[in-house]
Amino acid sequence: MSDPPPAKGKAGALYELTKPGIAGYVMMTAGVSYYVGAAGAVDFFPIIHTLVGVALGTAGALALNQYVERDVDAIMTRTQKRPLPSGRLQPREALAFGWALLVAGLIYLGVLVGWLPSVLTAASAAAYILAYTPLKTRSYLATLVGAVPGAFPALIGWSAATGTVEFGAVVLFCIAFLWQLPHVLALAWILREDYARVGFFLSPPTDPQGVRIGRHMVYHSLSLLNHLPHGCARAGGGHARFFRIRGYRDATEQGSTRVLVVSGLPAGPVGATPDRYRARLNVSGLV
Repeated sequence: MSDPPPAKGKAGALYELTKPGIAGYVMMTAGVSYYVGAAGAVDFFPIIHTLVGVALGTAGALALNQYVERDVDAIMTRTQKRPLPSGRLQPREALAFGWALLVAGLIYLGVLVGWLPSVLTAASAAAYILAYTPLKTRSYLATLVGAVPGAFPALIGWSAATGTVEFGAVVLFCIAFLWQLPHVLALAWILREDYARVGFFLSPPTDPQGVRIGRHMVYHSLSLLNHLPHGCARAGGGHARFFRIRGYRDATEQGSTRVLVVSGLPAGPVGATPDRYRARLNVSGLV
């Protein structure tokens, strides 16, 4: 499994450096959390400012991560065609571009939305670049740490809407955190040989048959049963859990690919309607 085909030209390479697919997911998660935190009373410009700031900050963090990992990206098969390993961008260009986007996003959020979401965005970027990235070569715990910045948009969106982080925001954070884990675990298993080539411990080195990683997929999926909105749990959530159990029983590329695809469908934290999240949190007395 490799990255999308390389974009052409300098502008295309810079755009590719921001990993727009991941940035889009982060924006959707922040938008849903904003809506839920605001109890559906969303004004147009505040949420647009939030999404723009989040997009800039996220794009900058993703670009900086590719700068940090440019050497290992040149070794792994799936990443050799990225802008830096392929030579379409120079390291100094990626570094300047990434910092410009990140700083612009933080200032934009701080001035037009609030300094709390700006600080949370900075914390997310720091967790991604300074904790998750170096931990990849040291411990399997990198998988858990890497899910933290992916769940931060739930806190960012809520704080942008309310000016604070309440318990309901923490619940959404936990949902987003748990939903990612089977997806990244499946990816780690599929790409285990590529990762091993550069010394990444994203799957347990003492688990050659994938039994342990398969169990983790099931555990994290089942932990969502009492947290996802009812419709989501019955629909996409139910199918995802089925395929994750299949992935546990059949820890092969085919089984793990099913997990990867289904867990990436819009049936998780951004797939259920925001009103269902709000209703579920209301019933629980969290908002």
